[in-house]
Amino acid sequence: MLYKNIDFSWKPFFDAETQKEYFVKLMQDVENEYANSVCFPPKELIFHAFEKCKLEDLKVVIIGQDPYHGDGEANGLCFSVNDGVKIPPSLKNIFAEINSDFDSIFLPTNGNLDRWAEQGILLLNAGLSVRKDEANSHKHLKWNVFTDNLINFISENCENVVFMLWGSFAQKKGLKINREKHLVLESGHPSPLSANRGFWFGNKHFSQANDYLKIIGKTQIDW
Repeated sequence: MLYKNIDFSWKPFFDAETQKEYFVKLMQDVENEYANSVCFPPKELIFHAFEKCKLEDLKVVIIGQDPYHGDGEANGLCFSVNDGVKIPPSLKNIFAEINSDFDSIFLPTNGNLDRWAEQGILLLNAGLSVRKDEANSHKHLKWNVFTDNLINFISENCENVVFMLWGSFAQKKGLKINREKHLVLESGHPSPLSANRGFWFGNKHFSQANDYLKIIGKTQIDW
């Protein structure tokens, strides 16, 4: 069972999804893909985001597209890479915006975002698997149904979550979020193409999230 290591707090959501026909087929298709192709992240890390971030601790949701497709990069958290892997360009731009936002000069040398997840940030890719060297190659699987259902579940069952929607893809995924209950922050994507055209830097999402968390009485994120 691919999701056996998820934190117990997510069990109500997974219990509901596992009874649905699409999910049963999705798990079969994922098993088949991993059996016949080199895929990422490693099978045991597909649901890593639900191991590191507990539902009751949830403060922030960041939505990516699909996992990194290079050897040894993906670890099941969007924008995150394994220890020792070169920091990808989008993540470099994320770190640079955090520095600018907080007037800091500290640039991390490690792109593993486990420390964010452990503080209540769900680092969610729209698709949770990919074939090696083939971006978006599992788009034909039903991951989009799973992640749409998850976003709706969080929107309906949680309060005061910060959703960070970067780029048109993430913004479309977040169209049904209840914006009366949650804070939705939108900007361009941190990829170099978008960032260099002026659609990323200066969004101040990270300080806005912390200001909001402070107002509602939650511990701020150590970005």
